[in-house]
Amino acid sequence: MNELITDIKALQNQTLNNLKSSKASNTIRAYRSDFNDFSAFCAKNSLKPLPTESKIVALYLTFLSSKGTKISTLRRRLVSIGVIHKLKGHYLDAKHPIIIENLMGIKRKMGSFQQGKKPILINELKTIINVIDNEKTKEIKKIRDKTLILIGFGGGFRRTELVSINYNDIEIVQEGVKIVIRRSKTDQFGEGMVKGLPYFSNQNYCPVLHLKKWLELSNIKTGPIFRRFSKSFKLSENRLTDQSVALLIKYYLDIAGIENKNYSGHSLRSGFATVTAESGADERSIMAMTGHKTTQMVRRYIKEANLFKNNALNKIKI
Repeated sequence: MNELITDIKALQNQTLNNLKSSKASNTIRAYRSDFNDFSAFCAKNSLKPLPTESKIVALYLTFLSSKGTKISTLRRRLVSIGVIHKLKGHYLDAKHPIIIENLMGIKRKMGSFQQGKKPILINELKTIINVIDNEKTKEIKKIRDKTLILIGFGGGFRRTELVSINYNDIEIVQEGVKIVIRRSKTDQFGEGMVKGLPYFSNQNYCPVLHLKKWLELSNIKTGPIFRRFSKSFKLSENRLTDQSVALLIKYYLDIAGIENKNYSGHSLRSGFATVTAESGADERSIMAMTGHKTTQMVRRYIKEANLFKNNALNKIKI
């Protein structure tokens, strides 16, 4: 009997671990953060957050919309509240008319246009690299930062994918470099994909040459490729965080005198998609590199890239 109880406890622990592993750690953190915000709203208004009612969720969404919160954020908060309820064994009717109709009303009132973060285009990319070259800092830090940004742009990486690259994920070949992505936002089960980055004709902005130089200079032979420095510029074993990518981009744009408010770590990825679309790459080729599962976002990049290129006003001769 005791053995059976022990087995059940072990199975319970294993099940809890499986539930946690079913989502990426960033996703779990987002769920918790969103639910904490909902709980704070409930506490201020003497409402019950768990289990809650559809009408309370509707009130919360209305409250957020009154502060100018984007529709996409409202939908994410709704998902997060629903997921937490499921994980805790409670039922929440997230599709109750009071929620759905309320969201539709908010969307109609606010509009659903989303102003995305600015992409880093070729001129911005070159400016950042040139700024790093002129920085008064250790050469090893310059090479790391340039490699991080050039690889991020050249491979259309998500920032979490970029900082997750390990030494064993890299293979230098005659044509360039192959980089294995073992897990990503749209690949939660770790099927993986391989990105191929060719050599650039301009060596100053070539991600492959910078990667080779970084590996040689850092003497990294195992573990994470992109690591933190100590205050004395000694390279540590600790992996850079995904937030570090955004902070570095904003830092170098600021030094270059470029307003950095609307740039983020995602700007490397969107920059790759926009620039390649503008150069004539088809959506399938772009998706093969970025790992997008649907064409919706890629087509948005293509549309933005062609905003002036295929503009009807170009046919007017004045």
